[in-house]
Amino acid sequence: MKVQFEQLDKRFGEVARGDEYLECLYDGGRWLEGPVYSPAWRCLLFSDIPNDRVLRWDEVSGDVTVFRQPAGNSNGHTLDGQGRLISCEQGHRRVTRTEFDGSITVLASHLDGQQLNSPNDVVVKRDGSIWFTDPPYGITSNYEGRAAEQEIDGCHVYRISPDGELTVVADDFVRPNGLAFSLDESQLYVVDTPERHIRRFDVKDDGRLSGGEVFAPCEAGMFDGIRLDAVGRIWAAAHDGVHCFDPDGTLLGKVLFPDVVSNLCFGGPKRNRLFVTATTSVYSWLLTTDGAPQPYDHR
Repeated sequence: MKVQFEQLDKRFGEVARGDEYLECLYDGGRWLEGPVYSPAWRCLLFSDIPNDRVLRWDEVSGDVTVFRQPAGNSNGHTLDGQGRLISCEQGHRRVTRTEFDGSITVLASHLDGQQLNSPNDVVVKRDGSIWFTDPPYGITSNYEGRAAEQEIDGCHVYRISPDGELTVVADDFVRPNGLAFSLDESQLYVVDTPERHIRRFDVKDDGRLSGGEVFAPCEAGMFDGIRLDAVGRIWAAAHDGVHCFDPDGTLLGKVLFPDVVSNLCFGGPKRNRLFVTATTSVYSWLLTTDGAPQPYDHR
């Protein structure tokens, strides 16, 4: 499939370069989400939420196999500083870590005795803290989780400290979703999906947030997952494709897709391959822009 762009700012010309074609890696999902690239395993892991499985695309063979099923209706994933998989399990209403031996450690499931809604997306800061969003998508029906009553009053952004303490860092969202740190981790971008915008917070040394102004509105449906590239541009999943924003908030342009885009990540040996989950399919685009360094990236 030929790559289609919508350039809205001349600076997008410096970004929208690479392969002429998008590569479809897989097209057998029901609602795909949460892509994360593992350099150690040379693979892409991604969630097929309604089918309750995590799939694995092998970079060497190109094969797609089941990594985990059942998977707690997992949604977002990331890797910690040691390369261990951190997962948001909507069905089990918890955040987990997969250890090197394959065992699973529960990192967060309750706040003050009340069960979380359904953790959605997650990022890891270089200090080892884990930050995640908790909308109720996994408990509103049995489609993406298990229908249940919401125990916590509200949908919040959370931080798990390096010593395991769970705290609310933002409590004024309708349904927080994708999130990502700026390159120096002094700012945190968080999507509020029903509000159709991305907000930006200042991050204090002790983990508290301040600010929270609207960084960018969505021009096509709603935002979902977000990631940053190596110069700090924000790439956001939207209904018509992937939107690329300059750190000053300008929408530079879009990479258009035939399906509603849910999430994305950068990966590959050089971190210059954009992986995109879009409804039932996973796409890949090799480009001249690199993704932002990650806590597990020791290059």
